[in-house]
Amino acid sequence: MADLREYPRTKEGSNITKIVVDRDLCIAAVSCMAVAAETWELDDENKIVVSNADSVDDETLMASAQACPTKAIFLYDKDGNQVWPV
Repeated sequence: MADLREYPRTKEGSNITKIVVDRDLCIAAVSCMAVAAETWELDDENKIVVSNADSVDDETLMASAQACPTKAIFLYDKDGNQVWPV
Protein backbone atom coordinates (compact mmCIF):
# COMPACT_ATOMS: atom_id res chain seq x y z
CA MET A 1 0.00 0.00 0.00
CA ALA A 2 1.39 3.39 -1.01
CA ASP A 3 2.44 5.93 1.60
CA LEU A 4 0.28 8.87 0.50
CA ARG A 5 0.14 12.25 2.22
CA GLU A 6 -2.74 14.60 1.42
CA TYR A 7 -2.65 18.36 1.77
CA PRO A 8 -5.72 20.56 1.30
CA ARG A 9 -5.33 23.75 -0.70
CA THR A 10 -7.56 26.72 0.09
CA LYS A 11 -5.96 29.46 -2.02
CA GLU A 12 -8.52 32.03 -3.18
CA GLY A 13 -9.37 31.55 -6.85
CA SER A 14 -7.44 28.29 -7.18
CA ASN A 15 -8.78 25.41 -9.24
CA ILE A 16 -6.40 22.99 -7.49
CA THR A 17 -7.79 22.06 -4.08
CA LYS A 18 -5.71 19.05 -3.04
CA ILE A 19 -2.07 17.99 -3.28
CA VAL A 20 -1.11 14.36 -2.70
CA VAL A 21 2.49 13.18 -2.36
CA ASP A 22 3.32 9.50 -2.84
CA ARG A 23 6.25 9.10 -0.49
CA ASP A 24 7.13 5.70 -1.95
CA LEU A 25 7.75 7.35 -5.34
CA CYS A 26 9.64 10.39 -3.98
CA ILE A 27 13.41 10.15 -4.54
CA ALA A 28 14.23 13.63 -3.19
CA ALA A 29 15.32 14.95 -6.58
CA VAL A 30 14.00 18.32 -5.32
CA SER A 31 13.10 19.46 -8.83
CA CYS A 32 9.71 20.50 -7.42
CA MET A 33 11.54 22.73 -4.94
CA ALA A 34 13.54 24.31 -7.75
CA VAL A 35 10.26 25.53 -9.25
CA ALA A 36 8.32 26.39 -6.08
CA ALA A 37 10.63 26.42 -3.06
CA GLU A 38 8.02 28.15 -0.92
CA THR A 39 5.62 25.21 -1.33
CA TRP A 40 7.88 22.25 -0.52
CA GLU A 41 10.44 21.09 2.02
CA LEU A 42 12.28 17.88 2.79
CA ASP A 43 11.39 16.06 5.98
CA ASP A 44 13.76 14.04 8.18
CA GLU A 45 13.36 11.03 5.83
CA ASN A 46 14.41 13.12 2.79
CA LYS A 47 10.91 13.01 1.37
CA ILE A 48 9.01 15.98 0.00
CA VAL A 49 6.25 17.43 2.17
CA VAL A 50 4.09 20.48 1.64
CA SER A 51 5.17 23.41 3.76
CA ASN A 52 2.65 25.90 2.34
CA ALA A 53 -0.03 24.60 -0.04
CA ASP A 54 -1.27 28.10 -0.82
CA SER A 55 2.07 29.80 -1.47
CA VAL A 56 2.01 29.83 -5.29
CA ASP A 57 -0.50 30.15 -8.11
CA ASP A 58 -1.94 27.13 -9.92
CA GLU A 59 0.42 27.47 -12.88
CA THR A 60 3.52 27.42 -10.67
CA LEU A 61 2.18 24.55 -8.57
CA MET A 62 1.44 22.55 -11.73
CA ALA A 63 4.94 23.26 -13.08
CA SER A 64 6.51 22.11 -9.82
CA ALA A 65 4.53 18.85 -9.88
CA GLN A 66 5.42 18.30 -13.54
CA ALA A 67 9.11 18.74 -12.68
CA CYS A 68 9.05 15.60 -10.50
CA PRO A 69 10.90 12.84 -12.38
CA THR A 70 8.92 10.05 -10.69
CA LYS A 71 5.49 11.73 -10.81
CA ALA A 72 5.18 11.48 -7.05
CA ILE A 73 3.01 14.62 -6.83
CA PHE A 74 -0.69 14.40 -7.66
CA LEU A 75 -2.95 17.43 -8.04
CA TYR A 76 -6.77 17.42 -7.80
CA ASP A 77 -9.36 19.98 -8.81
CA LYS A 78 -12.48 21.23 -6.99
CA ASP A 79 -14.52 18.27 -8.26
CA GLY A 80 -12.00 15.71 -7.00
CA ASN A 81 -10.64 14.98 -10.49
CA GLN A 82 -6.94 14.27 -10.82
CA VAL A 83 -5.42 16.98 -13.04
CA TRP A 84 -1.79 15.82 -12.72
CA PRO A 85 -0.46 13.40 -13.77
CA VAL A 86 -2.98 12.86 -16.55
